[in-house]
Amino acid sequence: MARDYYDVLGVGRDASPDELQSAFRRLARRYHPDVNKDPDAGERFREVSEAYDVLSDPADRSKYDRFGHDYRRVSPEYADAAAGGGGGGPRGPSGRGGARSGTGGRGASGINIEDILSGMGDFGDLFGRGPFGGGGPIPGADQEAVIELSVEEAYSGGTRTITLTGPGGERSFTVTIPRGVTEGQRIRLAGQGGRPGPGGTPGDLYLVVHLKPHDRYRVEGRNVVVDLPLAPWEAALGASVKLAAPGGDVTVTVPAGTSSGRSLRLAGQGLPNPRGKPGDLLASVRIMVPPRLSRRERELFEELAATSGFDPRATG
Repeated sequence: MARDYYDVLGVGRDASPDELQSAFRRLARRYHPDVNKDPDAGERFREVSEAYDVLSDPADRSKYDRFGHDYRRVSPEYADAAAGGGGGGPRGPSGRGGARSGTGGRGASGINIEDILSGMGDFGDLFGRGPFGGGGPIPGADQEAVIELSVEEAYSGGTRTITLTGPGGERSFTVTIPRGVTEGQRIRLAGQGGRPGPGGTPGDLYLVVHLKPHDRYRVEGRNVVVDLPLAPWEAALGASVKLAAPGGDVTVTVPAGTSSGRSLRLAGQGLPNPRGKPGDLLASVRIMVPPRLSRRERELFEELAATSGFDPRATG
């Protein structure tokens, strides 16, 4: 089954024409067979081109939104009726009629997809770089790689030297990691992507952040969740306890009568945010009991059990 055109371009269904064009430019530069030698690049480029060809035309996009991939089999009369129009007749102001089919025609942007694939079209003008196949500059493709960071590295930022292996051999980079990066964030290394053709500029390399699993912290957006072990008397009486956090030790005030599962929020102690509000540290309470009791501890617990009327299983 054909993929949804919006998914192909990686945009939402409410994407503006400028957003559609920007997505197409980025993907076309990445997957065009002249710059990407992956065996699947040609098919991926055709898929991207077809999606843009349809969604960049208002009339086709409207029909696609209503009928999906069946839109080509919908008669003009039925399409007009479904839209509340007045019946059949010529296509709208685009004047494209029914001559185009699949990727073989000219999209609303004036780009002939088949010409692009054959290397004869004005592909470079799409990027403002001159004719793509006519001796003009050929830009390098943007590339992506994953960079794994610990939670502490994401919190503090800093520099990291990484080595990537590709068709041209190994390349090493010194990367500046911004303070407070989050899962999925991309770090751009300008000009470190694919090599260009004659007269072109190199593509960019994007490092996609992946936070490694941590034995103590769980990251949720910019919030950091950490377990807070408490003794029964700390939870019952209240306490101030120290807790390790990505930015260093913090002091948590535990209210009296705190039960397991309660989350104590320390505002602003999560991952930093250079452009806004930082995340919070969420201390999840876990009440722990001694694995072995001394004689005196047992006596005290037995005295408590005999004295207390608290029933944790009581309802209401």
